[in-house]
Amino acid sequence: MPKLIERLTEDAITLLRELIRTPSLSREEDQTAELIFRFLAFYGARPHRDNNNVWAVSKHLDATKPTILLNSHHDTVRAGNTWTYDPFGATVEGDKLIGLGSNDAGASAVSLLATFLYFHERTDLAYNLICAITAEEEVSGANGIRSVLPQLGHIDLGIVGEPTQMDLAIAEKGLVVLDCVAHGRTGHAAREEGENALYKALTDIRWFEQFRFPQVSPLLGPVKMTVTQIQAGSQHNVVPDRCTFVVDVRTNECYSNQEVVELVRQHITSDVTPRSTHLNSSRIDLSHPLVQRGLALGHRTFGSVTLSDQSMMPFTTVKIGPGDSARSHTPDEFILLSEIRMGVQGYVALLEGLQL
Repeated sequence: MPKLIERLTEDAITLLRELIRTPSLSREEDQTAELIFRFLAFYGARPHRDNNNVWAVSKHLDATKPTILLNSHHDTVRAGNTWTYDPFGATVEGDKLIGLGSNDAGASAVSLLATFLYFHERTDLAYNLICAITAEEEVSGANGIRSVLPQLGHIDLGIVGEPTQMDLAIAEKGLVVLDCVAHGRTGHAAREEGENALYKALTDIRWFEQFRFPQVSPLLGPVKMTVTQIQAGSQHNVVPDRCTFVVDVRTNECYSNQEVVELVRQHITSDVTPRSTHLNSSRIDLSHPLVQRGLALGHRTFGSVTLSDQSMMPFTTVKIGPGDSARSHTPDEFILLSEIRMGVQGYVALLEGLQL
């Protein structure tokens, strides 16, 4: 391992321990943003900050070259009550670093920072690099990556750092949440009167249970719709005139979220209101130079069912990072220090000599 990579990797691990010790719940990431800003500045980069998002651009920016975005997030979910370690303790036991956000996605964030700084002053790259470590990923917030992208200019490729065991997620499912309302007319439950909105809703719910979208992704499988909440009625003897229910829809790359919403509206009688349609599915072609390079280096490819900021990027993206998604949001979350070292080496190998 070159000495610069070794130094950057060890400093990245130190930064990760500092990040773990600093609470950074979604929308409350101001202190970790400052740590990341100082880390970039220490190494001679010129970081920018907007809200709790921090980014830097490679020193020798060339407008004639394509641009690659390295992105991960530094916000975390809340620690559950079943942790047996201090979630903010950054405890090291052998090769294991335990702490909230260590796996999701602190390891990816610091590995990408180290990778960016390794290439930061290089003049022989065939592309520009931007590294953005952003906020509010865990809540798909408006002040996260979505708010930063317009400030970054044209992006040709995004590498999104999430725990994938350094496998290449070449497709990712999208998400749209539907708030549905069935309407009826009140009446006394003892008499044959009124129009029961609950029964109307059940008819629509059965459609969600039984309908199958015709286009199935070879990587992500079918669009999956699940009714997860329902509410109706105010008292036992009144026929309900309104029934609300919520549908969680996980889309594949064969359909945009808006197309799914329109198809649902064509088939049910309830009103349908999507909470948003910007969390779309994504896909990168197997023939893309980065994917081909990854395959040559021994990385596997797969389709990911978990959502990331990749869903908000309107350009070609791939998701890859150290750690294991199965550890995310779990008690005693951890990352292996060896995984971080392999993560930095893996990112550098993917980018070294890459031609887009």
